[in-house]
Amino acid sequence: MANNNNQNIKALKEALLEKLPSTRVREQELLCHHTTFKIGGPADLFIEPTTMDELSFTLRTIHELQVPVTIIGCGSNILVKDGGIRGAVVSVRHMTQIMDCNDNVLCIGSGYMLKDASEFAWENGLSGLEFAIGIPGTLGGAVFMNAGAYDGEMSNVVTTVRAVDFQGNIKEYDASHLDFGYRHSVFHDNHEVIGEVIMTLQPGDKDAIKARMDELTEKRESKQPLEYASAGSTFKRPPGYFAGTLIEQTGLKGLSVGDAQVSHKHAGFVINTGNAKAKDVLDLIKEVQKRVYDQHGVHLEPEVRMIGEE
Repeated sequence: MANNNNQNIKALKEALLEKLPSTRVREQELLCHHTTFKIGGPADLFIEPTTMDELSFTLRTIHELQVPVTIIGCGSNILVKDGGIRGAVVSVRHMTQIMDCNDNVLCIGSGYMLKDASEFAWENGLSGLEFAIGIPGTLGGAVFMNAGAYDGEMSNVVTTVRAVDFQGNIKEYDASHLDFGYRHSVFHDNHEVIGEVIMTLQPGDKDAIKARMDELTEKRESKQPLEYASAGSTFKRPPGYFAGTLIEQTGLKGLSVGDAQVSHKHAGFVINTGNAKAKDVLDLIKEVQKRVYDQHGVHLEPEVRMIGEE
C-alpha cells in the first residue's frame, strides 16, 4: 500500500512540474510550518498554486491520478495530527492577486489574508470589512466558515465566489447560492475550492473606518492570547452559552496537557506554549469537554477542524 502511494505521489509530482516550479511542489513538507498552531506532521506532497488556472490544473491532475487531496489556506482554523497527511495537500495561501477594485467592489484571491483585505478596504475608503481586522486566516477560509466577529460576518459583504471542483472545472456562485449560515457555507457540502472572492462594500470616511478598526484591534488584543500559537477560538458557541465562560466557570484556565494549555487570558482558546503535539491538544480538548459536560450538562463542539493521521 505504501509503495502504491509513493508511486502515485511520484507520478503526481512529475505531472505537476510541467506547469508549476519545483519550489511550489515539495515532498514531505512539515505542516507545522503552515498552521497557526505550529503543529502538524508531514504532507506526502505539498502544492502551492498561485492562479485560478494553476489551481484548476492542479486539482484536475490530482483527480486524474486518483490521489487523495486536502485543501488548506494559512492553517488558522485547523489542527493537523502528528502523523501528517497522506496524499496531496494544496495550499491556496499564495493566491493573493487583487484582480479588481472599482467603485465599491473588491475582487481578491482566496489566499489573501483577511486582515490585509480589511486594511486594503480602509485604504480605498470602503467600509464593511472593519469587523474582519483581527480574524486570523485567509479570505477563502473566511468565506468557507462564514467568519464573523463584532456583529459583522462575511455573508454581509460577499456577492460572488469563484471556485474550482475536484475535476478542475471553474464555477461561479452568486450570494443567493452560497448557503451562508453560522460558520457554514455551501462549500462545506460541495467541497469545491474557493479561488476568488468578490465583495461589495460601502463608501465611508477613512478616519471613521480606521477608528473602528483600531477599537476592535485593541479589544481583541486585550482579550485574546495572540502572543501564543493557536488555531483561534477552539470551540463553537453552544446555544445559550459562551464556551469560554463555561470553561472558566469550570475552573479550567491554565489546564495543560504537555505544552497544550487552556489560555489564562481567554478560556475559549487552547494555545501552544512551546512544542505541543496534536495529541496533547486533542487530549486537552477531550478533558475540557468532559469536565464542562459533567459540571454544566453542555457539550462543547470543536470549531477547529482536525485533519490528518495520528
